[in-house]
Amino acid sequence: MVETNRLVLRGIVPSDVDDVAWLLGEPRVMRYIEDGKPVSRDDVERVVLPKVTGGGWWAARLKDSGAFIGWFELSPVGGGVAELGYRLHPDHWGRGYATEGASALVEHARAVGLTRVVAYAMTVNAGSRRVLEKVGLRHVRTFHEEWPEYIEGAEHGDVEYALDL
Repeated sequence: MVETNRLVLRGIVPSDVDDVAWLLGEPRVMRYIEDGKPVSRDDVERVVLPKVTGGGWWAARLKDSGAFIGWFELSPVGGGVAELGYRLHPDHWGRGYATEGASALVEHARAVGLTRVVAYAMTVNAGSRRVLEKVGLRHVRTFHEEWPEYIEGAEHGDVEYALDL
């Protein structure tokens, strides 16, 4: 578990299914990820939860109310490197939670001896890119990913950010 001034981050567990379905069922959350479409509750149970339980994914809850606001990722990819990511429900955008949670996980990465944090976003996702820069990651490269289905803005590519710890 990781705590900040306003958030509690703890591992995602199967009982989080309703909260995760609420998050991934929101079109604005999914706009720049996966295939750009909301995920059904069925797929959350069958596909998403098995992937995100058991390490690297953190449910984000408000410290004062316990309300679920989204999730953060700090998943090991090997060689002392972990991938940072986040998805917050739009009801909680613009309040600094993404920066607060991401910053806490960068510090956690340092504390557990990781040597590098990487993150990826679509080039057009200015909000996520701004968060990555605020927590110290820097643009490494722009690349073009093959998407199974077109997502608006995909023609501008994706970006990789990184921070050596």
